[in-house]
Amino acid sequence: MEEDRGPVEELGLRISHIGINAADDAEAEHIASMFETLMGLPRNVVAPISVFSGTLIETMKGCGRGEKGHIGFHVDDIPRAERYFSEKGFSVDESSRRLNPDGSTFLVYFEEEIGGFAIHLTQG
Repeated sequence: MEEDRGPVEELGLRISHIGINAADDAEAEHIASMFETLMGLPRNVVAPISVFSGTLIETMKGCGRGEKGHIGFHVDDIPRAERYFSEKGFSVDESSRRLNPDGSTFLVYFEEEIGGFAIHLTQG
């Protein structure tokens, strides 16, 4: 890699979404309702385990990673990002790796939490 410009410039790093851990389905729906009222973020169920508020907030239905929740970061190239962060001493949790139909990685969590938040990378 060329001179380290930092992950924002080097990897196209940006926040994808913030994950909030709810105790159950009812609390997840309440949280999504609050974000819809507060910020106009429409409720959107993408997966049965969570409710999205727009694309910014993902509320987990009692099954979220991280003590307090998670932060999803989007990068332009996950394999490159994995190498970059490995050089910084961070490792990925291989059991969390989710693949696209072509075998490329769509999502992977780091093993380490930061401030009670699990951190994952996505590429889309």
